[in-house]
Amino acid sequence: MKRKRKQKSAVRRRRQDPHARREASRYDQPIASRELILEVIAEAGSPVNRESLAGMLEIQDDTGLEALRRRLQAMARDGQLVRNRRGCYALADQFDLVQGRVIGHPDGFGFLVPDDGSDDVYLSARQMRSVYHEDRVQARIAGKDRRGRLEGEVVEVLQRNTHRVVGRFYRESGINFVVPDNKRLTHDISVPDTEMHGAAHGQIVTVEILEQPGKRHRPVGRVVEVLGEHMAPGMEIDIAIRSHDLPQEWPVEVDAEISDYTGEVPEEAKQGRIDLRDVPLVTIDGEDARDFDDAVFCERKSSGWRLLVAIADVSHYVLPDTALDREAQKRGNSVYFPERVIPMLPEVLSNGLCSLNPEVDRLCMVCEMQISATGKITRSRFFEGVMRSHARLTYTQVAAMVVDNDPAQRKQYRTLVPHLEDLHELYRALREARETRGAIDFETTETRIVFGEDRKIDRIVPLERNDAHKMIEECMIAANVAAARFLIRQKMPTLFRVHGRPDGEKIEDLQEFLRELGLSIAGGLRPDAKDYARLLSSVHGRPDEHLINTVLLRSMPRAEYHPENIGHFGLAHEKYVHFTSPIRRYPDLLVHRAIRHTLREQKPAAFDYMHADMQAFGEQCSMTERRADDATRDAVDWLKCEYMLEHIGATFRGVISSVTSFGIFVELKDVYIEGLVHVTALGNDYYHYDPTRHWLMGERTHKIYRLGDTVIVNVVQVNLDDRKIDLELVEKRSVNSRRRRKKKR
Repeated sequence: MKRKRKQKSAVRRRRQDPHARREASRYDQPIASRELILEVIAEAGSPVNRESLAGMLEIQDDTGLEALRRRLQAMARDGQLVRNRRGCYALADQFDLVQGRVIGHPDGFGFLVPDDGSDDVYLSARQMRSVYHEDRVQARIAGKDRRGRLEGEVVEVLQRNTHRVVGRFYRESGINFVVPDNKRLTHDISVPDTEMHGAAHGQIVTVEILEQPGKRHRPVGRVVEVLGEHMAPGMEIDIAIRSHDLPQEWPVEVDAEISDYTGEVPEEAKQGRIDLRDVPLVTIDGEDARDFDDAVFCERKSSGWRLLVAIADVSHYVLPDTALDREAQKRGNSVYFPERVIPMLPEVLSNGLCSLNPEVDRLCMVCEMQISATGKITRSRFFEGVMRSHARLTYTQVAAMVVDNDPAQRKQYRTLVPHLEDLHELYRALREARETRGAIDFETTETRIVFGEDRKIDRIVPLERNDAHKMIEECMIAANVAAARFLIRQKMPTLFRVHGRPDGEKIEDLQEFLRELGLSIAGGLRPDAKDYARLLSSVHGRPDEHLINTVLLRSMPRAEYHPENIGHFGLAHEKYVHFTSPIRRYPDLLVHRAIRHTLREQKPAAFDYMHADMQAFGEQCSMTERRADDATRDAVDWLKCEYMLEHIGATFRGVISSVTSFGIFVELKDVYIEGLVHVTALGNDYYHYDPTRHWLMGERTHKIYRLGDTVIVNVVQVNLDDRKIDLELVEKRSVNSRRRRKKKR
């Protein structure tokens, strides 16, 4: 009787479905709304099969039953319902279920990162059999493992992320399979003989997944592309591009949109803009730069300086919701590999019409600033301009002119030297202001790979930053700050470049680490940027300066893009956006569009994007930035491993660059390459890992291997597929540890 009453009440609600009109407008054969289905199942109080639910909703015809089946499938896929082993449907929140994204680990296990921001859920290797890294799943909390972590069981895969995989093709004992290059993808992929498509044993291929992995079977795929032999020149980039799904081909719609572009700016496009062609704006970049998106001009004034930062007006050519715009959004940024670039925009724009090449007319968005003698921006304005770069200068040339007073360079660019000297003076003021507000300035070493014949690494050299690098950096930061202030004043939706404050747990660990060294950072559990800067200054010249720099850097979060302005902790700026590189970063293009919208006296409400749009853009652009970093790191790691193949057995002095529970990573001196000394190679002892002190300590010997210690190692083995370099210690204790032990005596 009770069940009959529930069914009758469900029927009554069907006739009063509040969303019936909406469903009728969408479908020729309207079905009960999702809201009504959820309500009926909730009232049932227990899981309901499709037949029973159809009865409750008085659905009898075949068309209606098929529509219900599809709707239930969609609701399960979207995580609104859960289908149990008996084929019954229940509300997701009736179970202890979580939804989120899977993060795979090379060792076979993984984690579920919940959508609601709650704690990660551990997924065993068994649970990972049916899913791939980055899949979206629904999982049941099964309890806690022996380490106290929440442990989950995968209930349903909501969305598959992996559809193509790049890897190495093997044929062994008549069986074909591909081992993914991405080590987070731990499933080998079976390839039937009919789907080999010419692939040979040992070659690098791309496979399309035909059958996703299941608990009882491996994924199945077909070869869609043979990239070539394993050690072919440039293979590392081809693999990285495909492993990280980097877009590299231009859609035909984009080709159609840019087909009429030439190298010349149309005369009509120059109309209504401020003419800066007589102003000696110059670009200053590296020797190998090909796209020039910023130019500068500076002149001394009685109260300080006038600074013009002219940026390529990409927003004039890339209009919202065009094929070109959608592709730029998809790419998010240009990706810079060694000797190869995957651009965000086609070359006709990135290296042509948008690039501020010398002695040609170019459209620009200009930030004009008045800067005081103390390096403060006192006034700023933005305007659309047309310019003509007076020179393409390099950092080396500018440093030679304004720092070294090189007579030959100063003679060649004699008309520009006075403005460059004014710019150098301005830089000193901006630098002083930077130090006053407490911006953090880490001393890190960037490197450049120098290739020899057959694209083999000849050497790896450090990149030295001179005053010219720092000059341009400070000018760009000033323009970014001015842009942020302008858009905030105008109440425009925009995308901020934010860098959050370090969280309390990391600060606690940092304080404990510093206490071991007799140091501390001011501010307690909420230090500001100035506190970081003071500490960095106080340890300058210490033997452990590099160690302290590294630990401080690791205590801070990663910068990202977000519509909410939380400031930039590292730069010690309350308002900050990216404005200066629209050729290679999509967030900069969005900022340009917002500025242009305002300059044309349009209200914020009429802008193409609202806050919710910026939220989505922020997530997308932060993701593409991480993707680019991961892809370039993979390619560089491959090249470094290839280089070290010729140094197996060689001895190097190095510094411990990272400490983990499974060993120590050592950066080799003068070659800037990292390798691993596994914990089992540290001697006849059991080593305990202390993440706060950043060391491994022997249980019996009390030997310590600490971040920043100097060690001598041999290169034992290089695994190109895994991008791993195995090292062993020549000295069985670190140089620095030995010194500490002698002191104790």
